[in-house]
Amino acid sequence: MITYPIPMVPGPVRVPPSVLACYQVNYGSGDLEPDFLEFYNRAENNLQHLLCTRNKIAIQTGEGMLALWGALKSCLLPGDRVLSLSTGLFGSGIADMARGLGAEVKLLEFGADHTLSDWAAVEQAVAAFKPRMITAVHCETPSGTLNPLERLGQIKQQSGVPLLYVDAVSSIGGAPLLTDAWHIDLLLGGAQKVISAPPGMAFVAVSPAAWEAVERVNYAGYDALLPFKTAQDQFYFPYTPYWHGMAALNQAVELLLAEGLQNV
Repeated sequence: MITYPIPMVPGPVRVPPSVLACYQVNYGSGDLEPDFLEFYNRAENNLQHLLCTRNKIAIQTGEGMLALWGALKSCLLPGDRVLSLSTGLFGSGIADMARGLGAEVKLLEFGADHTLSDWAAVEQAVAAFKPRMITAVHCETPSGTLNPLERLGQIKQQSGVPLLYVDAVSSIGGAPLLTDAWHIDLLLGGAQKVISAPPGMAFVAVSPAAWEAVERVNYAGYDALLPFKTAQDQFYFPYTPYWHGMAALNQAVELLLAEGLQNV
């Protein structure tokens, strides 16, 4: 008898009706109507509660990978040193992405069925390599492992590493995530997993140190973070805002917050 593994889908498996209903609304022009800006500000505030951060959040139109690429391209120049910590497919993939941008990358692999645990090895790599950025994945989707990031944030802070970049697309809303307390400078998320909205929105919580890096690099492109630093103050977004996607993302986050994160 042949047995097959149970198929595990990262999500969303089901989208709540109130989230789907957002796509039936005739919203106006997000470029012109003040209501959109109020909506964006509300969504940012809700995401800040979800991520336990006071940092400004860039909410972008695109699937979660947009946030991963945009944060790297916005903060790295060729030759910058990146220490990538890998416990699976996405951790190693981030290292490949950084290499593709011309960064000098050191990959420290722990294995797909393990979590970050050898902190002495991490500390030694940081001391020897002196990276500008450390990258890690909070929850590795294919292996289902959850990495303890509090210690990594402490190492980053104590060692004076400028930036900590964390892919939390799979974990946001499903596990405690203390962005500020864990010293995460670039917290990357998407709408399509625990949040349970369609895969049309991505977002990045950007620390003051990360904004300095963004200004240093001055990257211009569809996925660039720089325009979002002033987009709300100037009510000028870099491309046509996706009001329906913003509404769906916000509704899904409000459902999580209303249920209570401990209950979720």
